[in-house]
Amino acid sequence: MQERYSRQILFDGIGEEGQQNLQKKHVLIVGAGALGTGNAEILTRAGVGRITIVDRDYVEVSNLQRQQLYTEHDANDRIPKAVAAQKRLRDINLDVEVDGKIMDVTVEEIDRLVSNVDLIIDATDNFDIRFLINDVAQKYGVPWIYGGCVSSYGLSFTIIPGETPCLNCLLETIPLGGATCDTVGVIAPAVQMVVAYQSAEALKILVEDFEAVRQKLVSFDLWKNEQSAIDVSRLRKEDCPSCGEPPTYPYLSYENQTKTAVLCGRNTVQIRPPKKVNRDLNALVTQLENQGGAIEQNPFLVSYQSEDRRVVFFKDGRVLIHGMKDIVEAKKIYHQLLG
Repeated sequence: MQERYSRQILFDGIGEEGQQNLQKKHVLIVGAGALGTGNAEILTRAGVGRITIVDRDYVEVSNLQRQQLYTEHDANDRIPKAVAAQKRLRDINLDVEVDGKIMDVTVEEIDRLVSNVDLIIDATDNFDIRFLINDVAQKYGVPWIYGGCVSSYGLSFTIIPGETPCLNCLLETIPLGGATCDTVGVIAPAVQMVVAYQSAEALKILVEDFEAVRQKLVSFDLWKNEQSAIDVSRLRKEDCPSCGEPPTYPYLSYENQTKTAVLCGRNTVQIRPPKKVNRDLNALVTQLENQGGAIEQNPFLVSYQSEDRRVVFFKDGRVLIHGMKDIVEAKKIYHQLLG
């Protein structure tokens, strides 16, 4: 064990005590895409005791350019990302307890997921889930690390409840969104740079060296050779509904839950039923066979192809309708297939 982490232990910032701290910690990674797989691999190799990685999607060929844990086999078989990531991470380090969860993160799920978690890493592609992370982190006092990248641009910020501004504070002043990978693409080096910032901050927090935690929001553009670090400490708002006094945690309320979502870079609409279900995939295949079209099935999902539309059904009731961004039209197809 000491030999495995010997070079890391030699580093003054970690040492023997830091390595022991790492082995006691539990990290939640929300999203198993480019940022999620990069962070998960680094922390697995570093010897973090437990990693929970959550994702609602499955592997596709377009992921392989930047999502480092996956293979062509995973893409061809449409293996859920959480499953493929868990398998690969366990192959890397059996000493780390890795739990891959196929799920859409909602208010109910996020509340359970943060139980006994020491750190949350944001590896999502939308702000709905980020606001959930932000509010639940403030509610339970869990540090989390924001990260995002698109094109050749990326940014990262570490949020410590009670000390730094939260995401809700920043959003009124700092433009954190806009373009998406769907509109301008993304290059792998930009992903790796954000991963480096996030995972370095994660190690500082996990070894409990909070004095070393970066206090600034960092952004960069690798193609334009630009980099900046902004001091945002003064942006913390006393009346912020997420971290002010008293907090109301607005994004943990039912009214703010999203039942439909257009997935980043996918030309795809996700529809989630109001209540969780345990879908019988075999019965679904029988139902779809009566409607024509090509059907593929694995233990985790059913893929149905008809004309220029591909619809993917997960066991938890979620449905991905590919080839469109129109939520109204997507719901129509959903009801046509499921009644």
